Amino acid sequence: MFWTSYLLAVLAIVLAWPVPIFLSRAQWPARSPFTAMLLWQAIALAGGLSMIGAMLVYGLEPIGENLIAGLRALAGMVLFNAPTTALGFWHLFALSAAALLTAHLVFTLLLTYYRIERQRRRHRELLALLASPSTQGAGTVVISHDSPVAYCLPGGARSVTVLSDGLMAALEPAELRAVLIHENAHLSQRHHLLLWAFAAWRQALPWLPTTRLAQESVNALIEMLADDVALKTESKATLIKAIAIVASGSAAAGPGADFQPAGQTGLALDGLETAAGVTGADSARTTASRVSRLLSPRPQLPAALRGSVVAGCVLLLALPTALLIVPGLLG
Repeated sequence: MFWTSYLLAVLAIVLAWPVPIFLSRAQWPARSPFTAMLLWQAIALAGGLSMIGAMLVYGLEPIGENLIAGLRALAGMVLFNAPTTALGFWHLFALSAAALLTAHLVFTLLLTYYRIERQRRRHRELLALLASPSTQGAGTVVISHDSPVAYCLPGGARSVTVLSDGLMAALEPAELRAVLIHENAHLSQRHHLLLWAFAAWRQALPWLPTTRLAQESVNALIEMLADDVALKTESKATLIKAIAIVASGSAAAGPGADFQPAGQTGLALDGLETAAGVTGADSARTTASRVSRLLSPRPQLPAALRGSVVAGCVLLLALPTALLIVPGLLG
């Protein structure tokens, strides 16, 4: 397992630094946001698995020919007081680091979920008191706010889309439909789950610049995906105007405005941006990239290239998994 641990460490470093930087600067994700979203998820999962696996495999090297055998021997040491003399200081350190990192990632994931849910629950309570049902359909409410504001509040059967009366006064019917379709796309495609995972990754490893790049890129990609749904029924000009009006209204509302969580701007998912540390500048960049994409459309990536990226995603996930579970793959 000697070479396995080092190969996993190299893979973890590559996926934690140069690959996310390169992908965040690439132009093609705007052409195929769904494919790019799959790649970001594969990078995050494979990177975390490689990081933990490298430390685990190195720590178990003296007591097993493969991961399974090493874990069995370790269980014997922990549960049945088997001798631990085979494990040196650095092996014990690596095993402790792997356990602590795993616990830290899981705890941060759960803590981020708890914070988001608590934030949403309080927000939903305010809406129940101060918002009124909208004529735009079930699951849509209106708040009294002069600025044009629109966002969705995920919550399963309790999910709602929130509009301000200022927005309804500023938008034409077609533009309002574009906003509603965009927000409903966020809910139907479960974008809040993606943002939750990447928000937790950024919270767990804030010292790693690529966690910020990944979170910002994923936030932009889900907005593009929702835009694509709106474009199926509304024109580009209509959507661009709606984006500009909502973005200007969110900027005018500012942090802490009524029903507008601090740090949230644009057509966003309530609560996630705050938990993830997304700033107004991040949202402004996302809005700019969305508008630029609509103003200067480029064709979707060819099917062969999209298939290659998907194959790369599968390979990214398969490689660390195989290194961990295939006995004696590298000796």
